[in-house]
This record gives sequence, structure tokens and C-alpha cells, in this order.
Amino acid sequence: MDHLGAIRTFIEIADQGSLTKAAETLDLSRAMVSRHLDGLERWLGTRLLHRTTRRVGLSEAGAEALPRLRQMLDLAADLQAVSGARRAEPVGKLRITTSLSFAMACLTQVIVEFQRLHPRITVDLMTVDRAVDLVAERIDLAVRITNRLDDGVVARRLAGCRSVLCAAPAYLSLHGQPKQASDLAHHACITHAFGSRAEYRLTHAGQVVERAVSGPLSGNETAVVRQAALAGAGIAMLPTYFVGDDLRRATLVRVLPDHEPEALGIHAIYLSRQHQPLPLKLLIDFLADRFGGDTAPLDQPIPVPSLTPRRGSRSSGRAAG
Repeated sequence: MDHLGAIRTFIEIADQGSLTKAAETLDLSRAMVSRHLDGLERWLGTRLLHRTTRRVGLSEAGAEALPRLRQMLDLAADLQAVSGARRAEPVGKLRITTSLSFAMACLTQVIVEFQRLHPRITVDLMTVDRAVDLVAERIDLAVRITNRLDDGVVARRLAGCRSVLCAAPAYLSLHGQPKQASDLAHHACITHAFGSRAEYRLTHAGQVVERAVSGPLSGNETAVVRQAALAGAGIAMLPTYFVGDDLRRATLVRVLPDHEPEALGIHAIYLSRQHQPLPLKLLIDFLADRFGGDTAPLDQPIPVPSLTPRRGSRSSGRAAG
């Protein structure tokens, strides 16, 4: 019996909750999947799954065996890599999560470049507006932009991420440019439900300034906040990797340029340094090389033109409404 193949098949059944779906994912016949499962159960001397005509579920023994079998598969991959037994290119599937904006602006292109080097590594890229549970959602790698890291995970810092305060010229023409941080209280500020929230943390003349902000619109995704800013809804704090082109074209204009928003870290987050599958190791190293440095290539400082308010506009006005 192909023990590793049988273990891989059982893990896929457990992940998919279906023999048929596991067969499709592994490109095997359903009969072969059943044969692998039967052989593994005979080898271990216990029933791993409860099967009915409608569903498949782990038995108590199967639930206990699953994490150990995952570890066995990872150990086998490590041994093959070290011994050189895997002469072909690395093979495997990775589930990755990040925000929609970072996937759009940066990560998708980098993953495509990675797959050109390793065409037998497949990637399932999931974009979400929240921090996911890596275990519950079977995530191999999360790329997060944050300074708040959860306990129980391993994080490798890839680069820094700068942000800017910016607004559309139309908004600033109507309401004026804020001249100091306290002026933000009189402006509509588009906040991020999971990011800046209702407070901006800024550095001015070497001092940290925290300002409560408010406005009629909040979004849970950076792409939504950017679109609202472009539409003239107010002032937003946005990462330069995502609005660099907008700033160059002056469809968004930087405000309070002498107030620097708090820099965040771009982190590769995963569950363990031990027994990492080779594809995951390769991808993390590739990301560190591609994004690496105090300031990532995707986030270089941008010369930003300022907007001269129209005659008669106020230097710091109240938000509309």
C-alpha cells in the first residue's frame, strides 16, 4: 500500500468532507480514494470515518489521528527535500489569505511570479476583511498589515507599510485644507472599521499625536475607503502602496504632509516553524526577498503635489451635512 498516498487521501477527505470532492481535488477516481481509505483503516486497525449516503464525518479515532497524520506527511516532505529524493520541482497546494486591497495592489502579482519559478505549487488565495483563524479555515499563510499580532502564531516581518492622509481635490476645494491635526475634528473623515477606526495616530515634529475623527461613512475594506475618498466623501488614511497612482495623478491630494501616520508592519503569519512544507518555506522566503526591507519597493516615498484651495475656500471647514 502507498502509505503516504493513503494518508494524503484521508487528509483531503477530512478537509473536503466528501470522498467525491477529495477525488476531484487529488485527480483520482472515487474507487481509488475508497481503496486508499480502506487500506489506511486496515493499516491503523480502526475506523477513521463515519460514512452515510449524505455525509462523511470523522470518527473519534479519525479526529485523534488527523493531526498526527498531517505531521507525518510534513515530516515525509522534509525528509524528501533534505535527502534530495524529490528531484522534480516542489509540489504542493497552499491556502493564503490577505486583504483585498493588498491582493489587488501587490500580492497577486508576486504569487504569479513565484508560480513561474515553481509551476507545480498551486495557490488558493482568499481575500477577507478580517483576521481569520488559521487552524479553523485551514490557512497555510496569512499576509497581514498590522502592529497587533495574535498569540499562538509565528510572524515574520516582511516590510514596513506607510500611509498618508489624503482627500479628493473636489472635497478640499469645498471644505479647505486642514492646517493642523486639530482641524480634522471639523472634517468628514472616512474611517476603516478594522484599521484606523475612529482615531488617527500621527507623528509631528517627533511627537506622537492622537486625534479622534468622525464622519458619515466607514468601510471595512481599504478598497472601499479609497473609492469613497475618490468620490469626495472626505479625508482618509490610506496605504501608499494602494494610492500611489492616485497621488501621482492628483486624483487624491495629500493633506497634513508634515503629520506622518503610524507605520505598520507587513507580516507573513503561519502556525509553526517546525515541519513546514517545502512550498510554504519557499514562498515565505520569496516574499521576504520581494518585499524585504524597512520600506518595501512597493511603498517608496512619493512626491505629492499639494492643492491650492480656491479663492474664498476655508483653511479648515466643517464637513458637509
